[in-house]
Amino acid sequence: MAGYSLPGVEGMTIGRTVSLDPRAWQRYGEETYFALDRYELPITAQGLIRLDDGTSVHRFYTDEEIMLQALSRSPDGRDAYDFTLFQPWSSTQPLDGRQSEAFIDRMRRAWWQDTGMPAYRRFWFEGNDLDQPPLRLIEDVFEDHGGRPVRQVSQVCMLYSRPLPPDGAELLLALDIQGGTLGYSSQEIMIGVPLTPAQFNA
Repeated sequence: MAGYSLPGVEGMTIGRTVSLDPRAWQRYGEETYFALDRYELPITAQGLIRLDDGTSVHRFYTDEEIMLQALSRSPDGRDAYDFTLFQPWSSTQPLDGRQSEAFIDRMRRAWWQDTGMPAYRRFWFEGNDLDQPPLRLIEDVFEDHGGRPVRQVSQVCMLYSRPLPPDGAELLLALDIQGGTLGYSSQEIMIGVPLTPAQFNA
């Protein structure tokens, strides 16, 4: 990719700090596995994914890989919607390609459950219990506002969710990543909660 000026989304971009309203997840109490213990996120990296339908996926990262994600129909993010805050839950480095293939194969199923966790229903392809292929994405990751991405991250992923009473939801994002921060393959589970624009500012 040639030199590129990164868009700011709702004021979020590299070098800014995002302030969160912790009531976005604390209102669920012990019902949720999402338990972020900080309310300010210094953004040190920014990711950009372009989907085939023209949607842009904007991701904003801290050094601890906490991620705030937004979608937009325009590349500059001016019409951003669907905000989600994710925190890492687990990270595993597969020993060989077979372990990676087995992890990806799990993503095809309608339900995801790990030891000690509840079951999450597939959010994408909702209402279809047949096996479905996970998404394959390329993310350009930037660490400054101009120039080339510092790396391209190839990832296979699937999104799941479960209801939280009385009217909320908790998300689980499963990813098989190639070319991540450490330069090798990893299998990531992230837990997330939806946000409204009123629940954060930068």
